Amino acid sequence: MGAIFRKELRGYFTGITGYILTAIMLFMIGYYTVSYCFSYHYAVFEYVYASAVLVLLFFVPVITMRLFAEEKKQKTDRLLYSLPLKMSDIVLGKYFAALCVLALPCAVSAIYPLLLHSYGNFNFRLIYTTLACFFLLGAALTAICMFISLLTENQIAAAIISFVILLLNHFLNNILGVVPASVTAYTIITVVAIAIIGLLVWLVTKNGILADIVSIILLAALIAVRIIKPTIIEKVAGGILDKILLFDVFYIMVDGMLELSTVVLYLSVVVLFTFMSIQVLERRRWA
Repeated sequence: MGAIFRKELRGYFTGITGYILTAIMLFMIGYYTVSYCFSYHYAVFEYVYASAVLVLLFFVPVITMRLFAEEKKQKTDRLLYSLPLKMSDIVLGKYFAALCVLALPCAVSAIYPLLLHSYGNFNFRLIYTTLACFFLLGAALTAICMFISLLTENQIAAAIISFVILLLNHFLNNILGVVPASVTAYTIITVVAIAIIGLLVWLVTKNGILADIVSIILLAALIAVRIIKPTIIEKVAGGILDKILLFDVFYIMVDGMLELSTVVLYLSVVVLFTFMSIQVLERRRWA
C-alpha cells in the first residue's frame, strides 16, 4: 500500500494539480474568514467551514477523477492487477493519497482561529469539531467519487458525474421540499432507491441475477408494507432521508447539534464505497 500511496501523492505534487487545488481551497476559506470574522465581526469560525463545504463539490471530483479512470484509459490498470499486491492495498493507497490532498488545506486552516483569537471569543471546541466533521465529510465524498472514477474510462466524465451526484445530494432536501409529503411521494422515492441499490449490486458483482433478486425482494417488501400499513413508508423513508443527506447532517452539526450518528454515517460511507471499489477491482483482476 505504501508504494501506491507514495506514487499517487507524488503524482499530485509533481505537477500543479495538488498546488492549485490547495490554493483554491485556502483562498475560499480565507475569503469566508474575512467575510464572517472581519466584515460582519462574527466570532463564529465554524461558519467558515459551513460555507467552504460548497468548495468540496468541485474539489473532491477533481482530486479523484484520475485515480482509476486514467489508469483504465491508458491500460495501466492491467499492470496494477499483475502486481503482488492485494486489491485492498491499491484502493486504500490511492484513497489515502487523495485524503492527504484534502487534509493539507484543512491542517493549514486550523491555524486561523488561533491567529484570530485575540480579536474575538472563539468557541474552539465547536470550531475544531466542525473542522473534524468537515474532513470526515470530505473523506466520505472522496470514497464515493473514487468509486465513480473506478467505473469510468475518462477522467473528465468521472469528474462531471461525481459533481452531479454530489450536487444532487447537496440540494436533494431542497428539491424534496417542493414535493408534497405523502405516502405516494415517499413510495416513488423508495422505488428509486431500490433501483439504485440493484444497480450498485450489479456494478460490484456483474451478476444480473443477484441484482434482480435483491431488487425483487426489496420491491416485494415495499408492496407488502404499502398494502398492510402505508404510513410506515412515509415515516421510515423520511427518517432515512434525514440521516443520509451527507451535507444536511453536517449543517445540523455546525449549529451545535453534534451526534454520534453523523460520524457513524460518514465512516459507514467510507467503508461501504472503499469495500465496493475493492470488490470491483477483485472481479476485474480475475475476469
